Amino acid sequence: MCLTNDSTFPGFILVGFSDRPQLELVLFGVILCLYLMMLLGNVAIILVSLLDSKLHTPMYFFLSRLSLLDLCFTSSIIPQLLVNLGGSDKSITYGGCVVQLYVSLALGSTECVLLAVMSYDRYITVCRPLHYAFAMHPSLCHTLASVAWLSGVATTLIQSTLTLQLPFCGHHQVDHFVCEVPVLIKLACVETTFNQVELFAASVLFLVVPLSLILISYGHIARAVLKIKSAIGRHKAFGTGSSHLMVVIIFYGTIIFMYLQPAKSRPKDQGKFVSLFYTVVTPILNPLIYTLRNKEAKAAMKKILGRTLWLSEHDYQEFFYF
Repeated sequence: MCLTNDSTFPGFILVGFSDRPQLELVLFGVILCLYLMMLLGNVAIILVSLLDSKLHTPMYFFLSRLSLLDLCFTSSIIPQLLVNLGGSDKSITYGGCVVQLYVSLALGSTECVLLAVMSYDRYITVCRPLHYAFAMHPSLCHTLASVAWLSGVATTLIQSTLTLQLPFCGHHQVDHFVCEVPVLIKLACVETTFNQVELFAASVLFLVVPLSLILISYGHIARAVLKIKSAIGRHKAFGTGSSHLMVVIIFYGTIIFMYLQPAKSRPKDQGKFVSLFYTVVTPILNPLIYTLRNKEAKAAMKKILGRTLWLSEHDYQEFFYF
């Protein structure tokens, strides 16, 4: 009999890397360290963007939103992954899987749109500097950020709901470490052509289209940079731009591989390792590439850290004085 997808459903077994116990121990240590670094880096970016008035610009407005997205996105996946890697219990409740599916898909889709918006901001900065104040005024920035969030929520309400309506017929072993639409569709015991077509259409809309817009923006940026007469200026601009583009390609490329490639054509564990890139690697690269290499951000961090240390030392001296 097919089990109905309601609160009585026992849940799922996230197989993950359980067939490689030694690899699990290595991944646990590496992912835990990366997760802590990601938390520290993104929290620092958010605080600096809020506390330093010099960073109240459209670029840091979007960067702080990206950091918040990365914090929430990784926190919806990595804690469960660490539990999975660190113990013998590989289960996740049906409710836990539902929450993870809705939240991670909403945040991931939002980030796909937000990265395209950030590339537009960078295009205006480099190619239309005289129009920047008009083109990226605060109300437009808030509107673009809201569109990104609303589009993410809309796609997860559609995709996740359609996926959870499928009967799983007692199939509860998920050959992955996270509840994602492609792996859950594979568990269905009915025809899933409609779900596959809907997933493909959504993937094109949220992956291929934003990536195309980003590449077009960076193409215009590269053409503008080539016009810079200073070799040092060109080298610096290309270094920064190539770093940004590298992270974008890793993020979109790995998700496109996971969501657009037919599941049957992938080797058994390939999808799991690819998923680690957009769930673990790019969230730690974002603060390193986008902000921590930026002189303004580093100067703001040093100023805030110095002020904090001075206040702490001042309070310490006052305590002993009294």
